[in-house]
Amino acid sequence: MRSIVFSLAALLAFAGTVAAQTKTDTSRPPVAKKTPAGAKAPAPAKVTNSSVQKAAAVQQKAAPQAAAPQKRTVTPQQLRASRYGGFAPQLQQELPPPDLDLTSPRSLSLVNFNTKEEITVTYWSNGSYHRDALNQLNHFLRDNHDGGETEMDPLLFDVLWHTTRIVGFGGQIEVLSAFRSPSTNAWLASVSRGVARDSQHMNGNAMDIRFPGVPVFQIRQAARALNMGGVGFYPRSGFVHLDTGPVRYW
Repeated sequence: MRSIVFSLAALLAFAGTVAAQTKTDTSRPPVAKKTPAGAKAPAPAKVTNSSVQKAAAVQQKAAPQAAAPQKRTVTPQQLRASRYGGFAPQLQQELPPPDLDLTSPRSLSLVNFNTKEEITVTYWSNGSYHRDALNQLNHFLRDNHDGGETEMDPLLFDVLWHTTRIVGFGGQIEVLSAFRSPSTNAWLASVSRGVARDSQHMNGNAMDIRFPGVPVFQIRQAARALNMGGVGFYPRSGFVHLDTGPVRYW
């Protein structure tokens, strides 16, 4: 009988110990499993280039596309125009070669913008230039600063006359500058970047002119259609340069 009682007591004591250990183990945090010695740890997940590119592509599609800034392009003609008085408006369609009047008498009515002198003269008729009229024009177009005169190129008067015919101008032409002595031209070139040091004005074959009431770009376009020399466009100052030098435009 005693042996049975002792056996029961021992059994109850063992059961209580097991229950206490089970309760204590459940209250502990889980312990990470250790990798056995000699075994390789599992490799972390690899991020491939393709997956990165796909993710970037998705973000690029989702993000709004910013408008690319527009670059301002400047043509050589506009750049040259900016050096000589401002940007020129867009050239209109070039005029076709004009049908020149080669028979009518050629007369010019001019006013000197600086001295206010005026002259009206017929310098060509019946197929020839008139010497007296050319002499009057040489004096009228003299250097305003030192009074120097030169033999003006008669072809310059033809360029001017034909230009008036193309634009339909029959009024008085304003002359801002014609002949310049080398000293006058050197002085002007030193104070203005728009004056060439080897200007055609010193050769007696250039004039700076206006047709009152006619836009300067129309005068420029008509003179260019002649293809008889240089044509300079000065929109800010409101005049056109004409000369009988090499054909060129600015």
